[in-house]
Amino acid sequence: MKFYNLLLRYRFWIGLVFLAAAIAINIYAGFWPAFFLYFVAAVLIFTHFFIGPLRLIQQHIEDGDVEGAEKVLDMIWYPGLLYKPIRSAYYSIRGQLAMMKQDFGKAEELMKKSEQLGSPMADVEGANKLQLGMLAMQRGDLKQGENYIRAALRAGIPDADSSAMAYLQMCQIYIQKRHFKAAKDMFRKAKAAKPSNPEVVKQIKELNSQISRMPG
Repeated sequence: MKFYNLLLRYRFWIGLVFLAAAIAINIYAGFWPAFFLYFVAAVLIFTHFFIGPLRLIQQHIEDGDVEGAEKVLDMIWYPGLLYKPIRSAYYSIRGQLAMMKQDFGKAEELMKKSEQLGSPMADVEGANKLQLGMLAMQRGDLKQGENYIRAALRAGIPDADSSAMAYLQMCQIYIQKRHFKAAKDMFRKAKAAKPSNPEVVKQIKELNSQISRMPG
């Protein structure tokens, strides 16, 4: 695994080394002795631009290492050349990092790019729509926020904390609309998701007494 990660990190430069060796052999011994080196160089350079090194980003994201994650993303010089689903993931991760830095305008722009490209994985689509919903809610666009969060729940959300957050947002929307029965239902679903994120758990505790006093 360590070797594979090193290969992903330095694939382009290794490809250039193979290409230089191929050219040298081609000059002194002809094309066919250099063919294998040309082939390896072409595969390494092509996959660097077509697939990219996104696999390297997982540990940085799990550790909350924004700087490390951005360094991996900066290795992708031409996102437009990435395979479409990987390009979608690239913009999604860029958007998440922008949100972590509270650059909400940039985050929304990147998330929308990811959404337009689509994703073969429903849970990634759900996570994108949830982020867009949260951004819409933040700028006070409750209607668009509700539409995105509903769409996120339909698509599926990958983890308990995000799922609970989506239900809590829907709960708040229903409270504002005075649809108390629906609000209670969303609150029950948020609790049933069993989130572990301290901020989400805190929101549930704060809402608990308010929900218990509601009619319906």
